[in-house]
Amino acid sequence: MKKNIAIIMGGFSSEFEISLKSGNVVYNTLNKDTYNAYRVHIFKDKWVYVDETNEEYPIDKNDFSVVVNQQKISFDCVFNAIHGDPGENGYLQAYFNLIGLPQTSCSMYQAALTFNKRDCLSVLKPYGILTAESYYLNFGDEIKPEEIVAKVGLPCFVKANKAGSSFGITKVYKTEDLNHAISVAFKEDDEIIIESFLDGTEVSVGVITYQGKIKVLPITEIVSENDFFDYEAKYQGKSQEITPARITKEQEAMVIENAEKIYAILKMKGFSRSEFIFKNNKPHLLEINTVPGLTNESILPQQAKAAGISMEELFDSAIVEALK
Repeated sequence: MKKNIAIIMGGFSSEFEISLKSGNVVYNTLNKDTYNAYRVHIFKDKWVYVDETNEEYPIDKNDFSVVVNQQKISFDCVFNAIHGDPGENGYLQAYFNLIGLPQTSCSMYQAALTFNKRDCLSVLKPYGILTAESYYLNFGDEIKPEEIVAKVGLPCFVKANKAGSSFGITKVYKTEDLNHAISVAFKEDDEIIIESFLDGTEVSVGVITYQGKIKVLPITEIVSENDFFDYEAKYQGKSQEITPARITKEQEAMVIENAEKIYAILKMKGFSRSEFIFKNNKPHLLEINTVPGLTNESILPQQAKAAGISMEELFDSAIVEALK
């Protein structure tokens, strides 16, 4: 009997358009002989099932069911394609856990921890994971530009602490530009992280649970046409994403070891994508994404393809793992 799969997409963050693209790719890729796939849009003002004609049917939040043509439809599993709030920060993971509905991403605690860059980096440092020098600010804190520069140097990156990696981020070259960059970051989050600039090769590596085992996917090198890997570079073609990365065997081994170690330490499941920059020939962790992009152009599907895993196999495996 075919399983009913709700593919959740949208969300509350600036990344909702990318999430809708990811969700539709999953919807169009899943094997229709195996699954009944349903697109579910989750926004602040509505949770709705959207049918083939774009007709909307409200989701009952008590049990995450929907009534269509007087028939109640319940779901066997949720495929999470929401980037950012509330799909990547633990909120929906907690909700689905409470109502006993399996979902494809990591658990609530792992999602909340990895979404908070400051807390995640703090947890991983004692395990020998290298990171950039950093300075933290909460909204309302006194801003001391000279103190910040003394800690992290110039240039530096100012970014929202709990947000996707593409929004609320500025590369700052001059002390006098810090205040503006901080105000940009505070539009995305009430906590910000200011990090030293790491000048080196940037790589991205997917780690997934595939057919019951942790699998590190081929590494991608990021070469941005812009000053850094921002929204335009990531989603509008202003970057080269080279898989496999043009790095040495030694560098490859270090990234694989670090990425797998992080996945295991944090007790992750589902998909993840970690970003590293090489400094002094050693990988420094930037962040971890637990609901990475799943469009045809996205990095994780590219890496899966390089590993000989089709999009259908990738998505099917996620559902099989969740249903365990």
